[in-house]
Amino acid sequence: MTVQPADGLSPAAAFPDPSHDQWQSLVEGVLRKSGKEVSGSAAEEALSTTLEDGLITRPLYTASDESPDTGFPGFAPFTRGSRAEGNAAGGWDVRQRHALTDPARLNEALLGDLENGVTSLWLTVGGPAGVPVDGLARALEGVYLDLAPVALDAPADLDAAATELLRLYEERGVARSEARGTLGADPLGHEARTGVEADLAPAVRWARRCEAEYPGLRAIVVDGLPYHEAGGSAGEELGLSLATGVAYLRALTAAGMSVEAACGQLEFRYAATADQFLTIAKLRATRRLWARVAEASGAPAAGAQRQHAVTSPVMMTRRDPWVNMLRTTLATLGAGVGGADSVTVLPFDHALGLPDAFARRIARNTSTILMEESHLARVIDPAGGSWYVERLTDELAAAAWAFFQEIERAGGLPAALRSGTVAERLAATWAARSAKLARRKEPITGVSEFPMPGERPVEREPAPDAYAGAPGGLPRVRRDEAFEALRARSDAHLAATGSRPKVFVAALGPAAAHTARVSFAVNLFGAGGIEAVHDPVSVDADTAAAALAASGASVAVLCSSDALYAEQAEQVAGALKSAGAAQVFLAGRPGEYAGVDAHVFAGCDAVAVLTSVLDRMGVA
Repeated sequence: MTVQPADGLSPAAAFPDPSHDQWQSLVEGVLRKSGKEVSGSAAEEALSTTLEDGLITRPLYTASDESPDTGFPGFAPFTRGSRAEGNAAGGWDVRQRHALTDPARLNEALLGDLENGVTSLWLTVGGPAGVPVDGLARALEGVYLDLAPVALDAPADLDAAATELLRLYEERGVARSEARGTLGADPLGHEARTGVEADLAPAVRWARRCEAEYPGLRAIVVDGLPYHEAGGSAGEELGLSLATGVAYLRALTAAGMSVEAACGQLEFRYAATADQFLTIAKLRATRRLWARVAEASGAPAAGAQRQHAVTSPVMMTRRDPWVNMLRTTLATLGAGVGGADSVTVLPFDHALGLPDAFARRIARNTSTILMEESHLARVIDPAGGSWYVERLTDELAAAAWAFFQEIERAGGLPAALRSGTVAERLAATWAARSAKLARRKEPITGVSEFPMPGERPVEREPAPDAYAGAPGGLPRVRRDEAFEALRARSDAHLAATGSRPKVFVAALGPAAAHTARVSFAVNLFGAGGIEAVHDPVSVDADTAAAALAASGASVAVLCSSDALYAEQAEQVAGALKSAGAAQVFLAGRPGEYAGVDAHVFAGCDAVAVLTSVLDRMGVA
């Protein structure tokens, strides 16, 4: 039987509204049970998470968390979207990236993608990683250029690539007013990647031509990816993109273009990460900040950013790459909810080389599922009104604006790049993040957590590097790089000897006492490609030596409860040492046990531990 509420009575009407103090009191009780005696605001702080850029995510947000007025979608400050209808007008543009050098092979990939959900093309043209300029016509054969916008990436020869694309428009009868896409000029981004001093004149020349002849084309990309890929935080990426955009505005207006026309020639590109809330806040914050730039430049109505979001290359892993599908799904969700106009989902095998047809299919279908089955494109600004998102947007905007002002005080982006200011700042940020990664405070599923050392690697055709041999520029980092180096050592050892380096898991007592720490140790050593041998299920001082010899390992780790450590750790460690163990670890917080050389525990420097173990084992 269904009980219906009385007319006009809400089902929750009998429950009084709880106060913040009541909630905080309950939090204090929970923390007290876990051994933390804190009260008041300290209880809330104990559940808070510190992010980069000095941001702190709190456990609870309420209507009292104030943030600036976000306005309306399609109107300044454009926080809620650059267009009034947002992505609810039909979803975002699904832009697939292609970097193939063979025109016929590229053509096959383009036609397949366009027939199955892709709505625009991002092509690398020229150089070692792109289709030759004289092969562009063959690559685009059968592509309806009046329907499929083309975004060029031509780091080697912008002039030749842009000239050829415009020639194809003319040859195939595409009216100049119907041409869509971007020519991809980004001299400052190229300087950031290569260290070669930027010449802004070609970008200015193409921008003026597009404004005069091709109203649907944009000439310049303000690319935040070089800074994201160098280890920069979200705030640093936004601050540097603002500085880049301002540098281009100065060059364009100095050449005689109005601020409105200059803003219309810019497309902004940002990384979308698996932290979906930070991605949402990033895209909303940067629209607000660019609106402020346009306002200060005397053209407030021109501050609507055109945004292209790309799933983060930094987060993509080479081990267990299938997990990348989940990461890119979260990133795409964040990009779509955040209001990106175009979204590129990098295939799950992006870090391994050239993607295959299956990987490209999954990438394009990620957007399709989110739009058509999850209905993300049916709501304008889905995150609008969330106290957490609005507050995070405001705090991120403040951090990005502060860094942008630092860059401007340093003489603008060109000067900051050439002085090393940018490189030093990003290096410091990446060093701090690397320390968290090494300690697994920022876990990487399939790499630093739940690794599968015995899994058959996924192999792909190597992808040419557009920036190979560049004389300088910012580095390109990946979250998995420290653990990848360890796994590569293990792979080399396997190839040379036929087996992986091993660690013997000496579990003490019953399963209830040791299972948690056994799981921890297996995961920890597996992250370095070290095979954990847990056989037999448990040992004692009498059986440990024989078990170690049978395992073939020269390093052992004790796993059990603190109580059993007090009873047995020294005797078992002594037996292992007598049997030839070169090193004995204990899984748990440091304590004094004879025969135990070191401890491994949650929060220890896993990279340092694993490196030292491989060194001791003689794994080159």
